[in-house]
Amino acid sequence: MGILDKVNFPSDLKKLSFQELDRLSAEIRDIIIDVVSRSGGHLSSNLGVVDLTLSLHLTFNTPRDKIIWDVGHQSYTHKIITGRKESIFTIRQKGGLAGYPDIHESEYDCLNTGHASTSLAFASGMAVARDMNEKDFHIIAVLGDGALTGGMALEALNHIGQVKQRLIIVLNDNKMSISPNVGGISKHLNYLVAGRPYIRLKEILQSVMSSIPGIGKSMVEVARKIEVLMRTMMVPGSLFDELGVKYIGPINGHNIKEMIKEFEEAKKYDFPVLLHVVTKKGKGYQPAADNPVSFHSSAPFDIQNGKFIKLGNKPSYSKIFGQTVLELVRKDNKIIALTAAMPEGTGLDIVQKEFPDNFFDVSIAEQYMFDFAGGLSLGGMKPVIGIYSTFMQRAIDQIIHDFTLMDIPVVVGIDRAGLVGGDGSTHQGIYDIALLRSLPNVVMMAPKDENELQHMIYTGIRLNRIVFIRYPKEPGVGVGLDKRYKEIPFAKAEIMRDGRDAVVFAVGPLVYQVMEAAEKLAKRDRINITVVNIRYVKPFDKELILKLVRKTRKIITVEDGIKNGGFGSMVQELLISESIKKYNILSLGVSEEIIEVASRQELLEKYHMDSGGLVREIRKFLKKNILNRILNPNIDRR
Repeated sequence: MGILDKVNFPSDLKKLSFQELDRLSAEIRDIIIDVVSRSGGHLSSNLGVVDLTLSLHLTFNTPRDKIIWDVGHQSYTHKIITGRKESIFTIRQKGGLAGYPDIHESEYDCLNTGHASTSLAFASGMAVARDMNEKDFHIIAVLGDGALTGGMALEALNHIGQVKQRLIIVLNDNKMSISPNVGGISKHLNYLVAGRPYIRLKEILQSVMSSIPGIGKSMVEVARKIEVLMRTMMVPGSLFDELGVKYIGPINGHNIKEMIKEFEEAKKYDFPVLLHVVTKKGKGYQPAADNPVSFHSSAPFDIQNGKFIKLGNKPSYSKIFGQTVLELVRKDNKIIALTAAMPEGTGLDIVQKEFPDNFFDVSIAEQYMFDFAGGLSLGGMKPVIGIYSTFMQRAIDQIIHDFTLMDIPVVVGIDRAGLVGGDGSTHQGIYDIALLRSLPNVVMMAPKDENELQHMIYTGIRLNRIVFIRYPKEPGVGVGLDKRYKEIPFAKAEIMRDGRDAVVFAVGPLVYQVMEAAEKLAKRDRINITVVNIRYVKPFDKELILKLVRKTRKIITVEDGIKNGGFGSMVQELLISESIKKYNILSLGVSEEIIEVASRQELLEKYHMDSGGLVREIRKFLKKNILNRILNPNIDRR
């Protein structure tokens, strides 16, 4: 019987000795490795916070005390010891646990944190509300050092130091967010780790001087004036103290006894305290410790050798994006690639390696990245941004105010667009079409496959406009890549298949699902439909759409984005504006609801956008239209 068998909730931890807690840490790491090896997930970050998680739950009384995980992908141990041990093998699978904290999943999850840098703002507001309601409990925000590179976290720190509410901040410093951290904040934390002896010495001297009768306080003030010089020599700039937040640390994030002692001390303060905890990503599994980037969001792997299990040989859209940008940089030194802490995830790491001067990783600072790109563009460079759709939402103001209104050229690869498997509601890329479609000067494209993607990137740079190219997370279709790039005719769609019974306008790789459905309908039902690869979502091919609508009057739109305000809405608005009244339309897409955890294929099936679902929906749609015409000959539009 293992130690973990005795632990179901945090209260069970308090019955264990320190020796048993060490054994429990090892057992939990084994469970996490097993879980992620089977179905993928966030490995290296979760292995690093096992001891920290246990220490927090040992010290604080959850769920009364509130622990906020930022970013939430480091919460696997938290889930295991808060009543979800038996369900941990379902994580990131349909009907299973979310890969991030979820307020609908457990009372121990007090905040959804799929995006980084949000915890401090929420924690600050919760602390003020607690105090105004005269309640007494602790609020602990646990944020990674990567989250601290986000502007929102620094804004929150600035305000927290001003308001000075009772709040505990645990900075989990593992030198990384997803990729190694870059920038001044990371360097500052390194200085703090190196300067721990100075910090301890400073506290001791202040305590001794303050105790001297009569002159103690004045001596402390004199010491503070010379502290700037000392810090310059030993710890260059104590950012947190200067912001009004008491700094404690660095603390060994793998020593439970030491952490409990420091957390208990932090409870005594009635103002904000930051505990700097140093951990190692991938601790307990050597392949993850040696290569924490690859094991951050890991594919399934063989535990024995740490080698990833290949699910196919088709290259991902991200890989093709990176390869194309690299080849274009080789030909044009003015092209600059940018990403926000995602060089590997966006495929741009190969640009970083070969052309470091043409690559910038700005850390978790999406808003800054867009305006930085704007400055590059105004200076005559050609910025190309790689960003996940869900994270692009954080920079909508910059896109509107700083790009579209000034018509500043940029090419943006929207990775993880549409339905995203595994990560659940917080990482869905279903809103980009609805968000961008109404903005002036915007060009938006969606490739049907990886070959078309490379041509769209090439076209986007040559257009010298604000260009967004959306593509999914999954591997490509497996088509061959053309050796030479070509321009995609501006605002022109592509007819993939001709038919008389209906016309289907499909966005992105869903074109292939529609094509497969069309073949099945032709073979089984003798239904022949026209299939159109829309290519340009904005501006779309109005001339072709109107021509085909007038030909068939039966229209189907297919998009893996939100239906309300999406491409289907755009088509309907066009028909209304052109006073076309006699038509029937079926818009397939994502309904307004919280997306459950599932694979992309399972999500496509749910929304009837896999080939089988499309066959059923199209068949039902056409059958209904025939029946309507028979029963209601004067009604032509529903």
